[in-house]
Amino acid sequence: METVISTHNLTKYYGTRKVVDSLTLAVPKGCVYGFLGRNGAGKSTTIKMLMGLVHPDRGGSEVLGEDSMKLTPATKARVAYMAEGHPLIAWMNVGQLARFQSGFYPTWNQQYFEQLVDYFSLPGKLKIRHLSRGQRAQVSLALAVATDPELLILDDPTLGLDTVVRRELLESLIEIIQRKGRTIFFSSHILGDVERVADRIGILVDGILRVDCPTERFKQSLRKVVLEFSGPPPPFSDCRGLVGSRRLEHRLELVIANYNGEHHALLETLNPKQIEEVEMNLEDAFIEYTRGDYRPMPTLTKEERHVVDPV
Repeated sequence: METVISTHNLTKYYGTRKVVDSLTLAVPKGCVYGFLGRNGAGKSTTIKMLMGLVHPDRGGSEVLGEDSMKLTPATKARVAYMAEGHPLIAWMNVGQLARFQSGFYPTWNQQYFEQLVDYFSLPGKLKIRHLSRGQRAQVSLALAVATDPELLILDDPTLGLDTVVRRELLESLIEIIQRKGRTIFFSSHILGDVERVADRIGILVDGILRVDCPTERFKQSLRKVVLEFSGPPPPFSDCRGLVGSRRLEHRLELVIANYNGEHHALLETLNPKQIEEVEMNLEDAFIEYTRGDYRPMPTLTKEERHVVDPV
């Protein structure tokens, strides 16, 4: 399978703090990849290294087959990047920005840009400095996708936007996804958005890539198990795959990775009144996984793995 983004032991320090730690990753062509992590996990720094804006201290990365730090103008024209916070030239209006950006992209689609401007009801003659945060995000997305990129890299594109604007942006992304062969790599704190559009996710914890698998596989790999008792729950120390636990008055709640019949048989020995298995959405699974002390990798099939060949 053709790889659009690859990293090999990518590492970055800020002072003595290791922000990105030996990141090895492969993103296949046509994939919608959600890049997740809590604040400070290293997501934005990774994206900036992919775009050649920040130099790694060790390792490297490739985008569309070229070294990220040596991207040619021709390759840059095949990539659209939407930066965190949507920085734009404040004194220009929407039309001026479009004319400015179109000069850098041979594949610029003015008709599609104008369709997006109409769809978002953007004021074409109003200067960027006078637009709301949501409008600036919409302008940034319109500018990015009108280049008809092979690869779209988005750093928290819906940050700070209200529900309606977020939904409009997602609908636009889905339209882009449906175009043959396009790849989207994006970070986001809105896990519901990620669950809706991403077919694969990576999770950074303290700069280390702990998860890299299909979205559904990650959700299925974690199971919340609720045990009900007549009185206080009995002592329970550990079991294989235990990610987290919570004791309540008459209840024991466990989060277990790769839950199976052996786990169920073990929990039966606690003599609960009831054992209930609860499926979690992506947000709940992410929260439980990233706050737990034990973070196992989901069990993957051969087809679900994307391995980067060593350099």
